[in-house]
Amino acid sequence: MKNIENFSEKKELTFGQQFISVFLPTMVYEIGIGAVTPVIPLFALELHASPGVAALIVALLGIGQVAGDVPAGILATRLGDRKAMLYGSIATLILLILCAFTPNWWIFAIATFFLGMINSLFVLARQSYLTEVTPVHRRSLSLSMLGGMQRIGSLIGPFLGGLIMSIFAIQTSHGSQDWLQGAYWIAAILTCVTFLVVFMIPEIEHSTGKIIGEKKSVKQSFILKNHARMFATLGIAIILVGAVRQTSSTAIPLWAAHIGLNASTTSYVFGLANLLDAMLFYPAGKIMDRYGRMWVAVPSMIILGSAILFIPLTHSAWSIAIVSLVMGLGNSIGAGMIMTISADIAPVEYRPQFLATTRLFGDVGAAAGPLIVAAGAAISWLAGGIWLLGASGITSAGIMAITLEKFTPHANQRTRLKYGFTKDGRISRRQK
Repeated sequence: MKNIENFSEKKELTFGQQFISVFLPTMVYEIGIGAVTPVIPLFALELHASPGVAALIVALLGIGQVAGDVPAGILATRLGDRKAMLYGSIATLILLILCAFTPNWWIFAIATFFLGMINSLFVLARQSYLTEVTPVHRRSLSLSMLGGMQRIGSLIGPFLGGLIMSIFAIQTSHGSQDWLQGAYWIAAILTCVTFLVVFMIPEIEHSTGKIIGEKKSVKQSFILKNHARMFATLGIAIILVGAVRQTSSTAIPLWAAHIGLNASTTSYVFGLANLLDAMLFYPAGKIMDRYGRMWVAVPSMIILGSAILFIPLTHSAWSIAIVSLVMGLGNSIGAGMIMTISADIAPVEYRPQFLATTRLFGDVGAAAGPLIVAAGAAISWLAGGIWLLGASGITSAGIMAITLEKFTPHANQRTRLKYGFTKDGRISRRQK
């Protein structure tokens, strides 16, 4: 464990500085992405794509994010985090306008794929920038709030998009028809706001300490080889976390349909889980900063994994709602935990590329999770696919409980003392 950063505590970024430079652009950007995400399959169908093709186009957003993780790390290293956010905003704006004016579904599919890729760049740049300017003993709170802003944006976005589409609905001979392009135009406006906020806020000078060694671009094989032990153990947990976190978006609606709930009831259940999911990131970040990463990472996945195991045992709206709320609790307290753990481990010399690699592991899991549930449904054993993912959540908790102490000095208070920090993660006198 060689990556011990030497931060000076003379000056820290205030919450206001972090909010304006990172949290505000994050929330605004994610509201825009959240506005268009539910519209993708509907817009594809309007462009005369078949239902199967429409489903594939929806998947292209996530596939693009997986494909963009590694290139995003390289670009963030070469451009710098702030420039990466600016260029990412410009590219997102172009793609959103292209989607709004697209004449056919295949151009729409290509634009959706690249929108996922650019989203990777923007997300990574924010994570890397916040890691750079935040002292270690405040890192968890900052990154948990970053994750929380993403979730709040994703929660607000669909409602805002739906409002705009209904207000500007088009009157046809068959009645009122929602203006689907409106979701893309509101996302484009919010992307412009994101760009202006990032552009108008100058690069914040901070004295959180000098980074040992200059930033450099390295090959992906170099990262995987130098950190093979970490990726072969903790990396598996990151994949499982990504898979389990995506379960609610697939398993809850499918099981709700399986037990005969109607669409509106399913939406209410899903909305309740998402609401709780966006509420507890602040205390989770405080706990990780004060007591160490294990005190949130392990309970989060035990709660989430255990709740998923109970999904197939529900037979009514009330029972599935209770399980969904427990899932939201487990997922909410884990906001930002993988970003924080990755930031703890990332070598400062090639931090953006390392963070991109860990994001790749998580995104691969996120893409695989719904497929496991879908496979269970395809073979008429939906409960089996759900149980497999629930067990994966508990397995990830076990892996993190065993391995976190080996890879991050901030696993708990004992490891902090061992590596020369105070119990709350500050630099002790012997490190200064």
